[in-house]
Amino acid sequence: MSDTTFPAPGVSAEDLEKLKTFYQAFAGRPHLLDDCVTPDWQDIPLAPGQAPGRDGAKPLIAGFSAVFADLKIDLIEAIGVPGKVAVRAVMTGRHVGELFGVAPTGKSFSLPIHEFHTIEDGRLTETRHMEDWLGWFAQMGALPAAQE
Repeated sequence: MSDTTFPAPGVSAEDLEKLKTFYQAFAGRPHLLDDCVTPDWQDIPLAPGQAPGRDGAKPLIAGFSAVFADLKIDLIEAIGVPGKVAVRAVMTGRHVGELFGVAPTGKSFSLPIHEFHTIEDGRLTETRHMEDWLGWFAQMGALPAAQE
């Protein structure tokens, strides 16, 4: 995760630190989830095969290391009100392991991320997220064929 500052109007310093920790966790340090999300944190939608809660996300994050080299998440912008924060970020890395049926390409990628977090008592309780996976397939030269 980038250590540079970014616009974060309406986001408290405490919530901003929790968000930074959250994105560091997703960049290959799953144990950091213990510091920033509740045990029953809701990740919406769950990835295929992902169990719910904080512990359900840890194997997913650990698996990223086998698929993505040089994984980094840069926060671009956060906007918030008490208890709610919207984040715009970019995940970058290199595709080195099979993912979604796509064999390793070695290609670098840039994947936009948009997330909406609920924070209570200094911990994330819910994250609703949307990533541009279709753009990732295009960058890997592996757009899925349309089904008729």
